[in-house]
Amino acid sequence: MQYRIKLVLATLAVFVLSGCFPSNDLARQEYYLQGKTMGTTYNIKVVGENVDTAKLQQGIDEQLKQLNQEMSTYIADSELSQFNQSTSLESTKVSKGLARVIKEAIRLGELSNGALDVTVGPLVNLWGFGPEYRPETVPSNELLASTRARIGLDKLTFENGMLAKTIPDLYVDLSTIAKGYGVDLVAEFIEMNGINDYLVEIGGEMRLKGFKHTGELWHVAIEKPLSTERAVHQIIIPKDNAVATSGDYRIYFEADGQRFSHIIDPETGKPISHKLVSVTVIHPSSMTADGLSTAMMVMGEEKALAFAKENELAAYIIAKTDHGFVEQSTVKFMQYLK
Repeated sequence: MQYRIKLVLATLAVFVLSGCFPSNDLARQEYYLQGKTMGTTYNIKVVGENVDTAKLQQGIDEQLKQLNQEMSTYIADSELSQFNQSTSLESTKVSKGLARVIKEAIRLGELSNGALDVTVGPLVNLWGFGPEYRPETVPSNELLASTRARIGLDKLTFENGMLAKTIPDLYVDLSTIAKGYGVDLVAEFIEMNGINDYLVEIGGEMRLKGFKHTGELWHVAIEKPLSTERAVHQIIIPKDNAVATSGDYRIYFEADGQRFSHIIDPETGKPISHKLVSVTVIHPSSMTADGLSTAMMVMGEEKALAFAKENELAAYIIAKTDHGFVEQSTVKFMQYLK
């Protein structure tokens, strides 16, 4: 049973739009930086006077290079890859950056009752969406069962900066949260350089602060969840926050007429199969918003909305019905709708 892959690598889930608050401050300028990282692109706008963009971009690239060396699963000698390759059950000291992301990943995993599980990598690879892409058939139930036995946050421990596994072949994949962390890292670096008006975007995850050079607030558009076109679904004004959108409409494969999402449910070991197609979360941290949006995509429409309300999250979800798309938002999200 062969399948065909549809990997649409246009990962931007949001588009930057203009606001409507004019300013007479002609001294301030908007500077645009762009580059590549984590298998995708970054786009950054900063506002200021006489900004040394070459120096700023050099620093940003150094920050992102270090991030990749710490937690990429595509770099064989990265810190995380070495942890994954090791069969030792002894605790190991990890870098400050990796510790920060692991700690938040575990917290969100526990908060979501396992919907976000950074040990799910073997299942992601099994279904052909990871760095070890090899399979040519849909996995058998027996293979799914044996692979599921190798995952679980309960098999990962992190205490006092020390990381350990309780089974030798545990595999940690931080792709559901690392891009968001990269956005936070870059935003913090920009602020350290005295810039407080900026927009940072990496692979669709964003963090914004302040205003454009014209005095306009940053406006963002949530993308319509379609694989066939790029279109705006809803405009939002996040203010000084991060925005992360997770969806299953860009990366998937089809086998015998059935569509398989790249988002894996850790409980079943299979791609999600519900009607929820997009989740957008607004939060001060892009790392947290990134993880939460993925967790809610795994949950499905009803559970995701209940989870967002219970935890007072600013969340916006889009579900597909027989009559088109239906969107719902939490009360906390409504303040950001345009």
